[in-house]
Amino acid sequence: MAQKMTAEQARRIEELQEVQRTMDHVKKLVTELDSSRAARSQIIDNICGAIAREMSQLRQRALTANIGTLADVAGAMSVMASRGGGLNMKIRGLADGVNSINMQLDLALKHAIAETREQPQAKTPPKP
Repeated sequence: MAQKMTAEQARRIEELQEVQRTMDHVKKLVTELDSSRAARSQIIDNICGAIAREMSQLRQRALTANIGTLADVAGAMSVMASRGGGLNMKIRGLADGVNSINMQLDLALKHAIAETREQPQAKTPPKP
């Protein structure tokens, strides 16, 4: 028997799915950055700027949605993408950040779905 979700649970699951879509896009950008190691520096800077922008926006959404430590990782990734430094270090750090956020998202989504299953049915008090 399928359990109905409350409006709060549906909103929470939708927020997490929106973050997952953003992380899929960021993962694609990190993969593109990795494959563009030999490209002109302007192309690399544009990709890094796009990653920094996406992660900064994700950080703000995660702070308002109260999604664990995801906001901290997103903020660190935003800074890492926008700062100078070695490209290899940047790619490794961004890839690790993407993996970390994906693990946190999976756990948060499982927790949100499990809350749906654990909700007790509203019982009417017995009549005297």
